[in-house]
Amino acid sequence: MARARSEERRAEILRAALEVIAERGYRGASLSAVAERVGLTQQGLLHYYPTKEALLVAVLEERDQWDTGGGTGRESWRLELLDSLVEYNAMRPGIVQTFSALLGESVTDGHPARDFFTHRYTQVRSEMANVLRAEYGERLPGGLTPEQAAPLLTAVMDGLQYQWLLDPRAVDMPAAFRDFLNLLRGPAPQDGTEGNTGDN
Repeated sequence: MARARSEERRAEILRAALEVIAERGYRGASLSAVAERVGLTQQGLLHYYPTKEALLVAVLEERDQWDTGGGTGRESWRLELLDSLVEYNAMRPGIVQTFSALLGESVTDGHPARDFFTHRYTQVRSEMANVLRAEYGERLPGGLTPEQAAPLLTAVMDGLQYQWLLDPRAVDMPAAFRDFLNLLRGPAPQDGTEGNTGDN
């Protein structure tokens, strides 16, 4: 019972931290502000997360678990599921804003999220290569290998988020991502011939 309550309290803290970071950015967020939102003292919060950096990493890990259905990874995903993920992200701008703000901040020297994002992108590029290989085999219709196309796919997903956050009326994120998937698939088959899916 106590363990379940502890896990519930941790979840409350992570949700509050997401809200505070979304409003103020990581550097402007304080442990006291997070603690206040969940009815704890700052000392009480430190019982669950001993440092601000530990809380930040926990927030980022939790966000990635939401994207991968509980941490199952993207290795076995298909492109249709990535399309669904982009649709899902369009319905939760606060989460996307927090992630994007932290990603932008993390490129500075000494930022506590830098190692997290460096490791994350190494993992995501590998996972995207697996997704592309499952879809097209060893060559995409345009001739790229899955490993060559994986950074591009990753860049489009995260880059669209920035454009959408800045001007959601001008950028339809899910539609733009589907346009990119159509680029990956290559030109539509002509005269009843089948397109190259990379399986030959």
